[in-house]
Amino acid sequence: MTGPLDAPGVTLRASDLIALRRLALERQVPPPVAALPGGFVTRRRGHGQEIADVREYVAGDDIRHLDRGSTARTGVLHIRSFQEERDRVTILVADFRPAMLWGLSRAFLSVAAAEALVLIGWRAVEEGGRVGLLALGAGEPVALAPRGRTRGMLQVIGGLVRAHEAALGLALAGEREDPPFDAGFQRIERIAPAGCEIIIASGFDAAGEGLPDRLAALSQRRVPRLLAMTEGATRRLPPGSYPIRLADGRRRRLRISGPADTPPETLAIAGQQALVIDAGAPLSETALRLAGAFPPDRTP
Repeated sequence: MTGPLDAPGVTLRASDLIALRRLALERQVPPPVAALPGGFVTRRRGHGQEIADVREYVAGDDIRHLDRGSTARTGVLHIRSFQEERDRVTILVADFRPAMLWGLSRAFLSVAAAEALVLIGWRAVEEGGRVGLLALGAGEPVALAPRGRTRGMLQVIGGLVRAHEAALGLALAGEREDPPFDAGFQRIERIAPAGCEIIIASGFDAAGEGLPDRLAALSQRRVPRLLAMTEGATRRLPPGSYPIRLADGRRRRLRISGPADTPPETLAIAGQQALVIDAGAPLSETALRLAGAFPPDRTP
């Protein structure tokens, strides 16, 4: 892809998304060790390979877990208990519909959405989890089953790049209509196991009447979290009359009296709280914001 669509902030580049790993991990903290519900990284006593503690034997303990060193030192039977690793799965949902293919400052909303999801994804795999992808546009969605480690993130990045390139191609071909966002959620259940976390990055235009019900249904066995992608520059426009074109092609003039108030930290969307992300903000600022909102020891 060449020309204006190849400009930074318009086209997604795999190399740029891979480079976000360093930024994502700058504020890394150790993984939690308490047993937590909801599909997050946790450690609980079980049949893993990492020792949780050593204690005196009690009736009913598995003698195969006898700790010979402690038993020899104390003359009393001691048993090792082990940590059980619980799987953490994160499904990243990117909105690449036509309403996301614009921006006034640093990047298109679609590009900023992908960047935010990749920042979260890199942290997830670094903490031992698996990541999957659902990218929704005006054409066929891209769905990838969750995989772990760096290979899993590279798969997600490849899917994001392909889906975004397809979205730009459809826009060039004249596609302007946004399919209802909620319609694409049918595919989530195919790749999202119970207990997983679902991160949805969207501007939530043309969300569809069924989105509240979709999110409520997902919340029963999964943990949806919303990122509301915005363009902060629209709140800082100087006073004046601005020409705009509506989705149906009609033209209007919008009068702005001056800069708007400070944007909220969160928005209520479809019965859920959404974290507001400014597509025009520096990536370092977005990374800090996400690190604070998505700590490793978070609970549903």
